[in-house]
Amino acid sequence: MQHWLFKSEPESFGIEHLKKAKTTVWDGVRNYQARNFLRTATVGDLAFFYHSKVQPPGIAGLCEVIAVNVTDPTQFDPTSHYFDSKSSPDNPRWQTVKVRYVETFANYISLDTLRDTFSDDDLMILKAGSRLSVTPVSNKVANRILKMARA
Repeated sequence: MQHWLFKSEPESFGIEHLKKAKTTVWDGVRNYQARNFLRTATVGDLAFFYHSKVQPPGIAGLCEVIAVNVTDPTQFDPTSHYFDSKSSPDNPRWQTVKVRYVETFANYISLDTLRDTFSDDDLMILKAGSRLSVTPVSNKVANRILKMARA
């Protein structure tokens, strides 16, 4: 099992939205490196649900990958912000995963707390200029985050 950090803006789609919906396609990823990370995800992987563009940003909960190699439907919708005119149903450029809600953490882990606890070698989100919406998290770091979130 792998661990991931998935970023989303809570006003668009936050952990409470996922809790209510129970499952969702993690759509709208339009960075090739993030997409390539999603292509390596496997069913059963866990992802930390990170709220960005909120004060304070941080990890709010956990979701589980329940389907992989899902074609992102937003790439074909001309009314979507994520429309890609170079993509076609015969040759889609954007694959993603489907996730299910696991939990909302009792302890929200702010970005400042992450910075105080981990180095930028531990978490890609801590690297200056890092804007990727999907990043891998090592098992060692994931276990520490889970302990912090559930303490």
